[in-house]
Amino acid sequence: MKESLNINEINFKKSGGLVPAVIVDHLSLQVLMTGFMDREALEKTIESGKVTFFSRTKGRLWTKGETSGNFLNVRSIVPDCDNDTLLVKVSPAGPVCHTGTHTCFGEGEARPLNFLSDLFDLIEARKKEMPEGSYTTKLFSQGSDRIIQKVGEEAVEVVIAAKNHDKKEVINESADLLFHLLVMLSEQGIDPAEVVETLISRHNK
Repeated sequence: MKESLNINEINFKKSGGLVPAVIVDHLSLQVLMTGFMDREALEKTIESGKVTFFSRTKGRLWTKGETSGNFLNVRSIVPDCDNDTLLVKVSPAGPVCHTGTHTCFGEGEARPLNFLSDLFDLIEARKKEMPEGSYTTKLFSQGSDRIIQKVGEEAVEVVIAAKNHDKKEVINESADLLFHLLVMLSEQGIDPAEVVETLISRHNK
């Protein structure tokens, strides 16, 4: 988990031993479901890495997915400012709702654009650790000129695919371009958020 959690700071007494837990998709930030945890449920969630609630109807701990296999794999747990509500970011291993939908609110699966943030974090880690066998490590090893060249090459491939009206290739080549663009931004010491902030600034004008 990226964020640290001190379980002793969580205020379970305020609501009779339970705290609400809001479960969100760590990529899309879409709200998937809500539930309640007591101290034991939270401890099990942290220990197992799978969201566990206290079921008020069953009167016992309940790990989401224990029957269906659609577990909620924990990415982070953050308390609110009063330490009496939890925001739990997860990677769902299948439909979250018992009706078969992605969320318990009847919404379709959101487009996980936030994955680009996770991907950039991974690229930053590769730049720092330089693990053997990684393509990203190879790019950083080859230096700035090669990385810039790859961005140019992938941009040309996107243009060619678009000229050919080949939807599948446009998607594939755009994915390659986005990846290499993120590598270039990392190499240049630029956070993608700075690019987004520029877009927002232009939009606000």
